[in-house]
Amino acid sequence: MSIEENLKKNNILLPKAADPVGSYVASKITGNLLFISGQISIDNKGNLIKGKLGKNLTTEDGYNAAMRCALSIVAQANKILNNDLSKIKSCIKLVGFVNSDDNYIEQPKVINGASDTIVKIFGDKGMHTRAAISVNSLPLGVAVEIDAIFELN
Repeated sequence: MSIEENLKKNNILLPKAADPVGSYVASKITGNLLFISGQISIDNKGNLIKGKLGKNLTTEDGYNAAMRCALSIVAQANKILNNDLSKIKSCIKLVGFVNSDDNYIEQPKVINGASDTIVKIFGDKGMHTRAAISVNSLPLGVAVEIDAIFELN
């Protein structure tokens, strides 16, 4: 099944790819690798998903925040690839940062929200390596931030 078919089958609508707000680029191609800068958790209405896992957010809240990060990652890839996601050969790696309190230990379950979403969209091409890292805070108080590396055809 194609990536476009997977998006339709799963009723996935990609958000608008956000412009960077600092001295960096949202995405960069070098050789056959596509790097996507960290995408923060933003809901489908454009509101920041803020909070700290283990304090005022549940693992399910975090999972959904990570899913939204993954959609932003794919939107950034789509933008730099001129709306042709078929140029992606595979997802190489996701690195997820989870804003969590000192006793919270379910960061991998949170980042599964992104991993599951990437696999839903790309199928076997979406299988990737990953890190799920706990952090004390994230920009603007968001719950999750994730960056990605893709291999291009």
